Amino acid sequence: MSEEFIYFLWQFHYFRTTNLRTEEGESLRVIHPGYRNPDAGPDFTHARLFVGEVEWVGTVEAHVRAGDWLLHRHQHDRAYDNVILHIVWEKESLELKRSDGSVIPTLCLSERTDLTLLQRYQTLLAESGPLPCAAQIARVEPLRRTAMLDKALLQRLERKAAGVMALFQSTDLDWEETTYQLLAAAFGFQVNTEPFGQLSRQVPLKTLQKHRNTLLQLEAMLFGTAGLLNSEKPDAYEAELQREYRFLAAKYQIAAKRLPAYAWKWAKLRPANFPTLRLAQFAQLLTFQNSLFSVLIETDDSRVLLRHLQVTPSTYWQTHYRFGKTSDSVLATLGQKAAESLVINAVVPLLVAYSHHKDQPEYRERAIRLLEQLPAEDNRVTRVWQDLNISVRTAFDSQASIELYKNFCQPKKCLSCQIGVSLLREVR
Repeated sequence: MSEEFIYFLWQFHYFRTTNLRTEEGESLRVIHPGYRNPDAGPDFTHARLFVGEVEWVGTVEAHVRAGDWLLHRHQHDRAYDNVILHIVWEKESLELKRSDGSVIPTLCLSERTDLTLLQRYQTLLAESGPLPCAAQIARVEPLRRTAMLDKALLQRLERKAAGVMALFQSTDLDWEETTYQLLAAAFGFQVNTEPFGQLSRQVPLKTLQKHRNTLLQLEAMLFGTAGLLNSEKPDAYEAELQREYRFLAAKYQIAAKRLPAYAWKWAKLRPANFPTLRLAQFAQLLTFQNSLFSVLIETDDSRVLLRHLQVTPSTYWQTHYRFGKTSDSVLATLGQKAAESLVINAVVPLLVAYSHHKDQPEYRERAIRLLEQLPAEDNRVTRVWQDLNISVRTAFDSQASIELYKNFCQPKKCLSCQIGVSLLREVR
């Protein structure tokens, strides 16, 4: 038994509501169960009910056992003095009081609940597969599934936008620097997200912009600060980068900010995703003469946006994946899928954050349009949904399905999911 299940019973009236009586013997009539409180304090706010002939308006607290009120020391917490009803699953012979000594009425739900409902919930929790509802989801109306996926996507966008706003605050409200750091982290493509992010914080955009007309100097500062100019017998290109880096590191006093080479991950990566090639591509992107931030937030067509991002690095990296090692088949230009990933993981959150900052919903709408224009990501999570005949066609769909899977299905928050609630509601 969990408190989440009790919340579900109370919120949707999934218990017998006729002839309700509190454990103290008074009649009870629920006018409104209240609204779920996501913050600290009692579980439901603005509830309305009659205890006896008296109407009460206030909060409701739920526990598995009546004694949890004492265990959590609510009897000493004035934040719980507005509780007008205590709902529990297991009743105990206890007189529960507020901090002022007044008695709180208690309602026990276990004797008023169809146990088939509990069994269905426990079946979902016991499911060991990737989705608790996998065997039953076909019974859920497509419209309800779509509504839940839409909700999951919006939750994902809001969470990512909050991260962008935190980054914006850390850059002293500089949108250009925020965009630079956001793109850098996205260029890590999950495996090297952390070192790419660290690198962007060590070398500010303002420093790099002074040299954006000289690609070699951009590369020198990035590769040098990344800790990747380490060859004892470098080829001509790396030797030139080392010389440039020594000069620029002294000029801008960034030598002490160099990352250790071991910060970068190489194992199990395809050569096209090696950090050296990604850094070279990132350096090329920074030679862009206009405001990268403005281009990213004002471009409404995903095809145009992808063309801006699909850069080709300097000549050396068209025949090398790593320093000193030539290759005949280097895929040097940033690929279509990689560019789409940058839009999904950097541009879209940037747009949503900027929309909130400026209170201009058109930027949020643009972010959603971009997701609708891009094809779905292909990964382990999206394939789970496709195996259940759930359509995942666009990036909108794939981002929604990833959010639902990671933050509802995996932690088994079925009672916070319209799909799970729909399956439980079949019992009435």
